[in-house]
Amino acid sequence: MSEFTPKSWSLLRQGYTLGLFKNDLLAGITVGIVALPLAMAFAIASGVSPEKGLYTAIVAGFLISLLGGSRCQIGGPTGAFVVIIYAIIQKSGYEGLAIVTLIAAALLLIAAFSRLGSLIKFIPYPLVTGFTTGIAVIIFSSQIKDFFGLKIPNLPADFIPKWLAIFAALPTLDATTFGLALGSLIAIILIKRFIPVLPWGITAVVLATLVSYFFELPVDTIASRFGEIKRSFPLPSIPSFAGINLDWKNLIPDAITVAFLAGIESLLSAVVADGMSGSRHRSNCELMAQGFANVGSILFGGIPATGAIARTATNIKSGAKTPVAGMIHALTLLLIIFAFAPLVSQIPLAALAAVLIMVAWNMSELEHFVHLFKAPLGDRVVLLSTFLLTVFVDLTTGVEVGMILAVFLFVKRMGDMPGVISLAFEKETTSEKYDLEAMEQKKLPRGVEVYEITGPFFFGVADSLKNVLSNIERPPKVFILRMRKVPIIDASGMTALSEFYDKCHKEGTILLITEMSDDLQGPLKKFGLIERIGTENIFSHIDQALERSSRINKPIL
Repeated sequence: MSEFTPKSWSLLRQGYTLGLFKNDLLAGITVGIVALPLAMAFAIASGVSPEKGLYTAIVAGFLISLLGGSRCQIGGPTGAFVVIIYAIIQKSGYEGLAIVTLIAAALLLIAAFSRLGSLIKFIPYPLVTGFTTGIAVIIFSSQIKDFFGLKIPNLPADFIPKWLAIFAALPTLDATTFGLALGSLIAIILIKRFIPVLPWGITAVVLATLVSYFFELPVDTIASRFGEIKRSFPLPSIPSFAGINLDWKNLIPDAITVAFLAGIESLLSAVVADGMSGSRHRSNCELMAQGFANVGSILFGGIPATGAIARTATNIKSGAKTPVAGMIHALTLLLIIFAFAPLVSQIPLAALAAVLIMVAWNMSELEHFVHLFKAPLGDRVVLLSTFLLTVFVDLTTGVEVGMILAVFLFVKRMGDMPGVISLAFEKETTSEKYDLEAMEQKKLPRGVEVYEITGPFFFGVADSLKNVLSNIERPPKVFILRMRKVPIIDASGMTALSEFYDKCHKEGTILLITEMSDDLQGPLKKFGLIERIGTENIFSHIDQALERSSRINKPIL
């Protein structure tokens, strides 16, 4: 059961010092302040009151740090859930959302105890990018009303009707609201560009609130639309489902989508945290924490939660060392509710709209989205199908169809391959390291590692490549990657190879690639990898790479 032991327990058992606490305290307070406007903004965009976003960040954020398998993960409400929560609220109200979240939590716990956490590597990169960019577009669309101060009594949930209503309401634009929102957005951009040490979200919100208060601007605030935030925290209670019409035909797919998003985003966030902190997360333990955290969130009147990549990165950059920082982040939000609730209630909704528009821009990953159009046709189909269905139909359909297309694409690529195909990623033994003729007398230079990928370089193999350097006791000076048995590569494989090159460069390791077919060089050149790695580091035969290595290192005698 060691894989289900929370990181908090493992790290605290090793000894928790005052120095670690100082780092965690500063990071926790910092990320708590950063999380304040985001938690409320995500809740409002999801169609619920801002308090529910705060309750989620406090309860789920604390439990994810307490029980999770990542050293620095920060949990809470995220932009990925906005679309699905809003749709569920429109169909079934908060009670329906509570049922969906509890079912999703059960699915996460089943996945955790079934040890399915490692299956994230089978989620193709184009699919993740497609629905993430789609969610960003929908979040942006949902904030136009508050950004321009438009008078729209009921904003439609569907994308096209929503924009038709926005265009129809343009004559009702409120200049004061638009000016405050635009000023907030400009402030965010300037802070990110020139004062990156400041948390841009809370700083812009504070400035907008001060301007609105002192100049008595006639703009909507949290208090005017939702009522003043109370200086209190709810006791745990089981939601009342009496009289609720349980439409399982809709609830089950929604629950699967919530569980899928919670699992994917939390594990992606944990992977990002690993790369930034140099640690390794426990994927199944993280899924377990997500399950319990979502149960806790509903018991306290919250909404679905997962790991938040941006807040996790902020936590690490602020000096966090252990999960205690995440717990302090939750307690910081709790303290803000009791100490500053009346002030928080005066935050203009226009400022929160500006914050969410910047979140949507960050989520869109536009550069990655556009770059994937250089990937093979099948990956582009998965990307566009997931994106368009997420925007114009719903997120559940986008993810389901994207996964089905990815599976069919995978099967087709397998069927196109002659003979027996191995997806194993293997290191050759020393005695078999050079099986080519005339190589028997050559000696392996010091500080050189030789690995080989066999079979199609798809998203399953891509995950293995990411962990190679981590499994080597000391980073080598030269890393030779043999690709003689790789007949084809997809976007996930090319992305993994690009990330592996970056990791080698960071470790001071020279990456050499050998025996790559012309069928591979074409897509890699189009993707920009040949130029990045350098033609001088790509060889048609392994002995050429070894000769290059020998010039860098002395051979072992």
